[in-house]
Amino acid sequence: MSKPTVFVTRIIPAKGLDLLQAQCEVDLWTEALPPPRTELIDRLRGKDGLLCLLTDRIDGEVMDAAGPQLKVISNHAVGFDNIDIPAATARGLPVGNTPGILTDATADFAFALLLAAARRIVEGDRYTRQGEWRTWGPSVLLGPDLTGATLGIIGYGRIGQTMARRARGFEMRVLYYTPKPDPTLPGTPVALETLLREADFVSIHTPLTPETRHLINRETLGLMKPSAILINTARGPIVDQAALYEALKQNQIFAAAIDVTDPEPLPMDSPLLELKNLIITPHIASASKPTRDKMAEMAAHNLIAGLRGERLPNCVNPEVYGGV
Repeated sequence: MSKPTVFVTRIIPAKGLDLLQAQCEVDLWTEALPPPRTELIDRLRGKDGLLCLLTDRIDGEVMDAAGPQLKVISNHAVGFDNIDIPAATARGLPVGNTPGILTDATADFAFALLLAAARRIVEGDRYTRQGEWRTWGPSVLLGPDLTGATLGIIGYGRIGQTMARRARGFEMRVLYYTPKPDPTLPGTPVALETLLREADFVSIHTPLTPETRHLINRETLGLMKPSAILINTARGPIVDQAALYEALKQNQIFAAAIDVTDPEPLPMDSPLLELKNLIITPHIASASKPTRDKMAEMAAHNLIAGLRGERLPNCVNPEVYGGV
């Protein structure tokens, strides 16, 4: 009996890729950059399954081009805004993701960005390398304290709650905003406006949806303290980058640190790169080896289950199973 055929849009860690290659005929895209759309469509045509990354836009056109034999789409990510979920559901295609596994790694990285921005670590490194460190000075690269400060968390799912646990170790007061607050959770639920006005640090952990696109904009940035620091490890389009640039350039807020941009990668002519009070990292919040290994395994198990006609261990559109 022949093995099912799958297209994998990038080299993933061996713990996942080995599982796939043992049970499937794998067509693997081996380039460093994502496959161009025409190549994606051509390589997926006739395949039984697709394992993709958040950099691959998977819409109805791609699904239809694959052909009616396509059984499953597995996303090597927690977020799935790169996939047209209604289009997949309409075609009876289950879509898998990798939730939960990167919670700690992402919260750790968000807190690392918070610390780096507050204590101006990246600026200090540049200051040293550029030969500006000539003596100790009492006013050199001053930043805020964390102990006793207020952390505002936008989005209070797994990662947001884990971020809050990190904050308690620094004796921080935690406020959070979510459309459906749960008063049994640690932290204080507040309106978004209240959070922005009171927080010394604002950390974004909400999914990208039509409602959260440009949630942080000129108006909401204007509510923040001049001493406040913004952290984003969620999705780039949640923040209006033009508004963020102006807020940082005019010192309307103290600093920001972002692991996600819009678009990704950030163009080298972006004015954001001119700012000294902004840290930008290349979407690496989940980039610990154990986390990425587990993500690859989860993505592989989702794909294999779909190819077998079994329910995906982690399915974002369970309605394809008819409510079962």
